[in-house]
Amino acid sequence: MLRNHNVVATTMRRADATPHAASLIEGLRDIGYSLETALCDIIDNSITAGATRIQVLTETSCDDPWIAVIDDGLGMSEDELIAAMRPGSRNPLEPRSGADLGRFGLGLKSASFSQCRRLTVITRKNGTTSSAIWDIDDVAERNDWSVQLPLDVSEIPAVEELGPAGTLVLWQKLDRLSGGLSSNAAKLAEVMNRRIADSERHLRLVFHRFMEGPKPLHLELNGRTLQPLDPFARKNPATIADPEEHMSLPNGDMQVQSFTLPHHRQMSKADWDDIGGPEGHLKSQGFYIYREKRLILHGTWCGLCRQSELTKLSRVRIDITNSMDADWKIDVKKSSAQLPPLVRDRLRKVIERIQDGSKRTYRKQGQKLVDQARMPMWNRIQEKGQIRYQPNVDHPAFATFAENLPPEYRRGFLNCIALVGASLPLETLHMDMSSVAEQIAPQQLDEDTLAQAVQAMLSSPALAGKGIQEITLLMKDVDPFRSSWADTQRLIETSSSGEPNP
Repeated sequence: MLRNHNVVATTMRRADATPHAASLIEGLRDIGYSLETALCDIIDNSITAGATRIQVLTETSCDDPWIAVIDDGLGMSEDELIAAMRPGSRNPLEPRSGADLGRFGLGLKSASFSQCRRLTVITRKNGTTSSAIWDIDDVAERNDWSVQLPLDVSEIPAVEELGPAGTLVLWQKLDRLSGGLSSNAAKLAEVMNRRIADSERHLRLVFHRFMEGPKPLHLELNGRTLQPLDPFARKNPATIADPEEHMSLPNGDMQVQSFTLPHHRQMSKADWDDIGGPEGHLKSQGFYIYREKRLILHGTWCGLCRQSELTKLSRVRIDITNSMDADWKIDVKKSSAQLPPLVRDRLRKVIERIQDGSKRTYRKQGQKLVDQARMPMWNRIQEKGQIRYQPNVDHPAFATFAENLPPEYRRGFLNCIALVGASLPLETLHMDMSSVAEQIAPQQLDEDTLAQAVQAMLSSPALAGKGIQEITLLMKDVDPFRSSWADTQRLIETSSSGEPNP
């Protein structure tokens, strides 16, 4: 017997499943924010509101520590404020303007609750000040979704910093930052200050393109203006930037540009460490995904390849629009994304090309060390599927010294050189090169040893047909002369002038 599919069931019932306020608001605390990602979510709202100056202020030494984010944006009316305080105030499927950094309408609340139990928002628009408070303890007691609207805000911390227009977001009852040290005020302040300081670099990185723009955003932390942190080192003339590529996708256009950072010898140590961050350049290579110029995800190849020492100079900037959020699975925290299948396939070719640039930078440095024309101290020998390094006994420093030895000592000297080569600590070198390559430095020679090496090079029969300038250029690119170049150059000039070495 056939059923009539046009018949609509009339026996359906409904039941009220409104979530309990006390339970849901506690659940919003555990989406997975860290302090730095929570701060970024609040700053997103300030940028969307057109702010040009955003202050992050903290007070950790008082009985009730607090953190405040204050902007000079458009501000909100009371109705707009109440709507903003409502969890899920915007549908993520609704179209947004290009300047809107929001996503689910949850950021203000979920980011704040992840760090505190009391959220206060004071906003000023068209000369009118409005304020609202979510206090989790009050919600737990009342178990309803009624937000508090205080009549007097004069005693609220940091309210004096609010200008004619703008918004203050204040976090109090910072139970998530206490680390269980609420009974020890001094230790609590120390822990909180350390976590706030650790957030500074993240803010400089996430918003660096807003801070670098033609109308730069001024982002301050406790009265100190933060400087943008460009992960691509574009101001360094040795950075290699490939042309920007455009990819048309169903829900918008994507821009891709790849960069190869300079070798660490072409950058100051401060800049190198700043770009690499606490985890170093090995963990900082990969894709840098921006949503409306705001950094979402960085330091990963998203499973398309492995992070390696030879490719740690590779960075790929990917720009997407907020119309592509669903495709990229942007999360509530705006700190995670996934490559759509179509994008993954196209980026594989980009990866192959840009990784070659990083490898060439390191191989070029390595080639200088083993190029026979440059008279290296070490030879690189590759045979039978193996690579080994051994001291170059034909180097003038070794050869000249050996020739001046009595014949009965010459063999012993060359044996000692061979022993040095055979005892090269390969495992330790590999471990250090894989983790802290930029910290490895050649040993500095004393004056007498360096002078002997310089003199050996200048008087070497192997270089007899070369002029002093050509020999100088050869020495400049290899150690030990390169790492002590000022002294080496002085010794060359002294020797070529005929004066005795000191």
